[in-house]
Amino acid sequence: MLSQTQIEEFHLRGCLVVEDVVPPEIRDAVEAEYAGIVRAMAEGLGLDWRGSVLETLRAVHMAGHDWFQTLDITLPGSQIEADTPFHYGPALHDLLTCDALLDLAQGIVGPRITSNPIQHLRIKPPAATVAKDAPVHTTVTAWHQDRGVAHAEADATEIVTVWVAMTDATPENGCLVAQPFDGPQAMLPHCPLDQTAIPEAHLDPRRAELLPVRAGGVVLLHPMVPHAALDNRTEGFRWSFDLRYQRSGQPSGRGHFPSFEVRPGPAPDWRAVRKMWLDARAACAQAPHIPIHRWTSDSPYCA
Repeated sequence: MLSQTQIEEFHLRGCLVVEDVVPPEIRDAVEAEYAGIVRAMAEGLGLDWRGSVLETLRAVHMAGHDWFQTLDITLPGSQIEADTPFHYGPALHDLLTCDALLDLAQGIVGPRITSNPIQHLRIKPPAATVAKDAPVHTTVTAWHQDRGVAHAEADATEIVTVWVAMTDATPENGCLVAQPFDGPQAMLPHCPLDQTAIPEAHLDPRRAELLPVRAGGVVLLHPMVPHAALDNRTEGFRWSFDLRYQRSGQPSGRGHFPSFEVRPGPAPDWRAVRKMWLDARAACAQAPHIPIHRWTSDSPYCA
């Protein structure tokens, strides 16, 4: 649970690092679950799959295979097809419903908590190995506010982002960087370029603050705090999950994707949640594309 001092710091600054949150057994199970997916990719490409999950992923990545969406835990913002891949398994579900994470979220959004569907796996390969046309977030993650990458219906929703470090996140391998609050924070304009990003003119680089965290720790982010992630300048891979929790009964900001209550519980079985995503995929594939945010490229801020 968060202390009252931590809760006050979170609301004052918009960000908070909390170390040693996710139990090692949960992280180990998630790693084992992903190892099976990555090894299947490697086998299909005729590559060596006997290393760790990240070592095997390196081989898949260096072979030029597109792995990002297959490993992600949600559907993409681009056009969704009937066979668009994603991953939702039992170990991942145990992470999303982990009491240690829900205890933190409860201190921010209250006792009734819903798992918000705007969440992702984040694996950053070494920047020097990433192709120019690679999926966004495999290198630098542009400056944005989490409120800004949801639909306006959720502008009053009480929500917290819980950024979970699966490996140490350092300034060298692409940790988060935030611009903490300096008084009331308004919604900043965003431009849908390669990524949905806040124009530089609306940021103050002097206020940027690095947020390194060890594996098993988390970074809590207020939906209005501007933040980004650096590129990975090391030889290894940086791995994290970008999870969000909201007060139950409020709009999620992405209503065409499934959300589900996790407290007071019990949460749905992982198979039921996976079916929600499969049903959402089928519905989206048969309907006109729904943009994932409110911004358009003809905004004067994007000129």
